[in-house]
Amino acid sequence: SFTISLHKVDNTTVTIKLRPGVSPSCRIHVKNVVRSDLKIKPGENVTFTFTCSTPEKYFIMEIEKNIDCVSGPCPFGDVHLYPPGLPRLNRTYIWDVKASTKAGLELKFSTPWLRQIEPGETCPDSISYNINGSIDKATVNIGTFCRNGSVSRVKLLGGVVMSLHLPWHSLLTTSGFNIANRASIKRLCIIESTLKGESSITLMSPNYPLGFPEDELMTWQFVIPSNMRASVFFHNYSLSNCERKEERVEYYIPGSPSNPEVFKLSDSQPANIAGSFNMSLQGCDQDAQNPGILRLLFQVVVQPPQVDENVSHLVDLSKEKNMTVTIHLEGWPSQIPLMSEPVCLICKDPRTCDRVLTLASGAVYRISFLCKDLSRLRITAEKGIGCMDIRWCQRKTYSLSVPKAITQLPIRLHKFIWKLLATDLISVEIRSPSLKLQQRVPEQWCNTSYSYSIVSATPETELNVGVFCPGGSIEKIQMRNNITISLKTLGKGFINESIPQDLKMSFVPHIKDECTFTVSPNPKAKVYLQTPNSVYGLPPYVSISWFIIVPSKQTARLGFSKDRMGIACETGRAYLNIKEETPGAEETVRREDELLPQPRDMHRSFWVNISNCKPVDKTELSLQFWVTFADKQIDLGIILAVVAGAGVLTATGLTVCCVKKKKKKTQNPMVGVYNANVNTQMPGKKSLFGKGRQNNESHVYAVIDDAVVYGHLLKESNGSVTPEVDVYRPFDGPIGSLPPSPPPFSFRKDIKCSSNTEGEPPPLTDTDQDTYTFAHQKSGQSKDNGDANEKDKGDTSVPLLENKEQDGLVE
Repeated sequence: SFTISLHKVDNTTVTIKLRPGVSPSCRIHVKNVVRSDLKIKPGENVTFTFTCSTPEKYFIMEIEKNIDCVSGPCPFGDVHLYPPGLPRLNRTYIWDVKASTKAGLELKFSTPWLRQIEPGETCPDSISYNINGSIDKATVNIGTFCRNGSVSRVKLLGGVVMSLHLPWHSLLTTSGFNIANRASIKRLCIIESTLKGESSITLMSPNYPLGFPEDELMTWQFVIPSNMRASVFFHNYSLSNCERKEERVEYYIPGSPSNPEVFKLSDSQPANIAGSFNMSLQGCDQDAQNPGILRLLFQVVVQPPQVDENVSHLVDLSKEKNMTVTIHLEGWPSQIPLMSEPVCLICKDPRTCDRVLTLASGAVYRISFLCKDLSRLRITAEKGIGCMDIRWCQRKTYSLSVPKAITQLPIRLHKFIWKLLATDLISVEIRSPSLKLQQRVPEQWCNTSYSYSIVSATPETELNVGVFCPGGSIEKIQMRNNITISLKTLGKGFINESIPQDLKMSFVPHIKDECTFTVSPNPKAKVYLQTPNSVYGLPPYVSISWFIIVPSKQTARLGFSKDRMGIACETGRAYLNIKEETPGAEETVRREDELLPQPRDMHRSFWVNISNCKPVDKTELSLQFWVTFADKQIDLGIILAVVAGAGVLTATGLTVCCVKKKKKKTQNPMVGVYNANVNTQMPGKKSLFGKGRQNNESHVYAVIDDAVVYGHLLKESNGSVTPEVDVYRPFDGPIGSLPPSPPPFSFRKDIKCSSNTEGEPPPLTDTDQDTYTFAHQKSGQSKDNGDANEKDKGDTSVPLLENKEQDGLVE
């Protein structure tokens, strides 16, 4: 049995009642009366028993003591757990202290002090304290606390209701606090936290998560050693709708020239504070119709000063445009670090620090770190490049490399993102001239410290072009739509490897395919290429092309990793096209319902195009192919035939040259005579001149035969032609818009051979642009014999050397 004896002067009441939701299987037996509850008032002495052996499963007990500090003196000092000898039940001790609203009460806790917890959270040892204050007749919940924390004192204005919850098995014999009288604190409450070493605490405003009382003021006092540094972080807050005044936070920091320092709840709060400080929360007069809620949950982190506390790092972003640099903890933003974890802070100045710091382009920053382990920090940067008019962008080349302002920081780069924005009629081209790119596929993995993820996006679809790393075969990629390129580091060696980055970007006119790759493989490597969106398949109606460059002395071998496309089309057809880059080359075409080509040799550079249809459900177009190279094998018989043919041509050339040299002594000299009746336009050849012939000198002779230069010697000749010497006669005939066509190839070859024997100036070539047709007047004709010329127009266009060779053969 149990006996509870209460003195009347103690003003204590004990109540035993059933736990909520428990069936009354166990009862209380008092003086032959069985009951389900028992209330013992001051001055009573009651003996009772339970009808079961485990009453702690069915009953709870409340011990409430009323302390009147208004009409008489207060029993200040240690608070005891009274009365003794209570049954082992879950019990709650309540001390209701009534005091004047002009007086202040102080609850001072013995070590290990208290730790505030959020509503609904439980304490590890199931022992908890709850503190309630009052404003007029309204109750304000100051907070719920567990043991083992930093809250050493709580000061309240007016009365206080203090509760201690103990489990039935607790052996606690002392309350752990005492009550003292203090002068008026002129605010709702003051909560004091004492932090002796490196630690982190979480505190909440009264009534949290409900609203802080209207137009009230409260203060938190933080007692911190002067050799430690404190930082404040607001994790959750909301604001009420104010009619007058403004909700704010005020800091009083010893030694600060601007006390109190006032901050909005939305501001970054002070950090790196040396030693103790106070923080106050001030409410406002709320809108009666829509008051809203003012609440605050925040964290205070105390840590020792860093070894390199005074070391700062210069981040010069003054020359950058449309770029942001964010320094954050690893895993941000998807993973939010626990408040109990050691804190890494990034500081823009000695007092502005946070777990996440974002720097914008166009400015210079000097940052420092409050972090023991910098390896926990990462950098994520983003840069935008846009083009709205191709006339202004086409000739610009942008370097897609990480700026030195980032690589020189002692923080590992996590990701650098380039967002390339352009209109529908502008495409994007990226190039890697020296390193080239390698597409990451299961057969060829990236072994570098970074890779590029490329995504092409429209408002309707998103095309994952692929993941690429440096050191491959892809020279350039042309893409339509808006492009996002993300450089992601794969290891700690990126800073060392970042120097040779050579990725370039430019805007180009619209391309017809969704994406075009130019590939120049290493002749000794086997290259694997994969269609974009390899996981989910190529989007409907998308066309992708690859241009594979084959060196002249090698042969490429093309093969596919499977024998069919593996899709069925609901609308349209899917095609594979292969064609060598040579006139008249045969094109290989396969549909989605046909077998893909077997491995084949490609002797010249070639195209591979894959275009999709609209596949039926659950089918995806995803193709992979490979390319290898081998040296061309030249047949020995072909080599011998070429050598023999070259010998015959050489002998023939020598014979012709000898005959020409012999005949030159007996033939009449050649005279350059312009023939207006010859068609001088080369079929299909465009004009090489920007002007018409009336505006340039293309009709002026560039070559004059020896016979014209030495015309005075012709008087001794028997010919009937007497050329004019040292006189230029301009051409007065009709002039077309195109220059004359070049002489036939046989004429030019013979001139070259004869010039070697006679030392004459070299003949005209195609590069001279001014072209002529030469005519030869036969012996015995007069230069005034126009009728004969009209009848024999065909003879005048015969190359002169061909006639000379025929004459020589006759002889």
